[in-house]
Amino acid sequence: MKPTTQLDEAYWRGRYAANQTGWDAGAITPPLREYFDQLGSADQRRILIPGAGRAYEAEYLHEKGFTEVFVADIAPEALQALQQRVPGFPATHLLHENFFALQPSPPFDLLVEQTFFCALDPALRPAYAEQCARLLRSGGTLVGLLFETDFGDSPEPPFGGTREEYRTYFEPFFDFVCFETAHNSLRPRQGRELFICLKRKPIE
Repeated sequence: MKPTTQLDEAYWRGRYAANQTGWDAGAITPPLREYFDQLGSADQRRILIPGAGRAYEAEYLHEKGFTEVFVADIAPEALQALQQRVPGFPATHLLHENFFALQPSPPFDLLVEQTFFCALDPALRPAYAEQCARLLRSGGTLVGLLFETDFGDSPEPPFGGTREEYRTYFEPFFDFVCFETAHNSLRPRQGRELFICLKRKPIE
């Protein structure tokens, strides 16, 4: 389904103004919380959460002591929500930028996907996979959740798809560690989410 409107900053700011934020779970979701809990002690690995929304994942990592967590969102309201909840989160790590304009200097060690991919125009999916690879160091990790479901013909996000489709986008750049239905999704999302853990292929 091709969006009938431009999914730009004005669109997303309008969604926040109208409180049309159905993607917002109000807290970090169980699959990512469980993954983060397995990371071990906090360190200085560079972590990026693009299209972060209110960024509960960044809040969780910050509270666990990870110091190099960055969030990017095209809507300033999303970044402001994190800043208000977590005043100690570094302001310089709040990136009011378009994901596709971000630069990998230095590259990131971990990139976290949570309801960003499904909010993009589906035509941008190949470019999303390529940009994720570009932003990660060789051997870096892309982890997160993709909706493996059909949302029908709505011209508004979220946009669904299949694991077979998604695999074609990521295979050129990543080795697959996990690409399976999430076992601990929130109840409304059970059986509809694909948990992914992908390793950036060696950069030649």
